[in-house]
Amino acid sequence: MSITIDESRVSIEPAAVRAWAQGRTIYVELHDGRTVGFPADRFRILASATEAQLARVKLELNGYALRWEELDEDLTVPGIVAGRFQLPLKMPNQALPDEP
Repeated sequence: MSITIDESRVSIEPAAVRAWAQGRTIYVELHDGRTVGFPADRFRILASATEAQLARVKLELNGYALRWEELDEDLTVPGIVAGRFQLPLKMPNQALPDEP
C-alpha cells in the first residue's frame, strides 16, 4: 500500500525562529525566512508596556508563541501572521482639507 500526499493541500502553521522588539514594534522571523512586524499597540497589555519590557520577548512552544514573562502576556505566532489583533490600528490624525 502506498500513501500519496497532495502537497498543495498541506498547510503548515508558521513558527518563529527569532523574535525581537525595536522601539514599539515587535518582529518575528519565521521558519520559512519571512519576517513579520507589528505595532505593540495592537494588543492591550503590550500597549501599556515600556520599550524595555517589550524587548524582553521570548519564544515559547517551539516557536509557536511569543511570551513576555514580566507582563504575563502570550501571543500565538499563527495568530500574528493571520493579523488577529485585539485593537485597531491607530492612524495619525490627518489634516482636514481647507474649506473655501
